[in-house]
Amino acid sequence: MGIIGVGIDVAEIDRFRASLERTPAMVERLFLDSELRLPTGERRGVASLAVRFAAKEALAKALGAPAGLLWTDAEVYVEDSGQPRLRVTGTVAAKAAELGVQSWHVSLSHDAGVASAVVIAEG
Repeated sequence: MGIIGVGIDVAEIDRFRASLERTPAMVERLFLDSELRLPTGERRGVASLAVRFAAKEALAKALGAPAGLLWTDAEVYVEDSGQPRLRVTGTVAAKAAELGVQSWHVSLSHDAGVASAVVIAEG
C-alpha cells in the first residue's frame, strides 16, 4: 500500500460561525444529520462543525480536489475510542475508488480559534 494523496485544511472558527449565521441553509449542504448532533441528540458546537468542515476540505484535497464532489457524500465521525474516521459514499466514494483508495487516516484538532484537519488517502 502507498499514499495516494494528503490533504490539510484549517478553518477559523469565528469566521465559520459567521458564515453559518449569514447562510443558515449552508448547514444542510455541508453536513449529514449524524454530523450535526451528538449521540445524545444535542446539537454539536460550532468548533466541532468547523473541524468536520476542515476534514471534508482536506479529504477533497487528498483526492486532488476534483469538481463535482458532494459535501454530504463524506461523513466525519468519531469512534467510541476517540479515533476520527471518514465514511464516504456517492461522488466521493466513486472518485476514491477510481484512484484506488482503500483506507483513510484522519486527524482533527481545534484550538486557539482554529479548526484543523489532515486526511491521508491510502491505497
